[in-house]
Amino acid sequence: MTDIASERLNRFRTTPNLLTLLRICLAPFLVAAILENNYALSFGLFAVAGLTDALDGLLARLLRQRTMLGQYLDPVADKLLLSTLFVVLTYKGLIPARVTVLVFGRDLGILLVAAILYAATGRREFKPSLLGKANTLAQVSAVAAVLLHQLTAAHWVVISCTIALGATMVLTVLSGLHYAWCAARRTGVTVINGHGRH
Repeated sequence: MTDIASERLNRFRTTPNLLTLLRICLAPFLVAAILENNYALSFGLFAVAGLTDALDGLLARLLRQRTMLGQYLDPVADKLLLSTLFVVLTYKGLIPARVTVLVFGRDLGILLVAAILYAATGRREFKPSLLGKANTLAQVSAVAAVLLHQLTAAHWVVISCTIALGATMVLTVLSGLHYAWCAARRTGVTVINGHGRH
């Protein structure tokens, strides 16, 4: 095995990246559990997925195993898991379609803006904003509350579900607009600087 191939393999073998890959692997099992109306199992699997999400970042810092692969893989795992769950839960009639449309619309918009930004400036690093992190937290809370609501009709669960879905809609719109504004600002600064060098 060449040194380059060995180095790439070692990036996958780091503990944080393995936890991220585990989160990706959990997605089909979560979907199957929801489709089979096994909400106790789906809630448990989602809790495990959330635990891996919390641990991978923590371990990356503690073990000094932060890699470029991990920086790209972690948000991809989050988006894959959450987007899939929003679609499945909407299919089951547990999440309003308008919420899922907003979530997907924002993600597609961000991908489009990211592609334009990369084409215009060559930038590939897109750090998540505070609003983006809050939006992800709201989405996680919404999915957790919806799944928990299938296990108990406790009043606080119903309230939590309503609040989390509402917060998801608001933060999805705000974080999407904020990302577009930041991208437009970066592109504008790069263009101005580019003209200044000629």
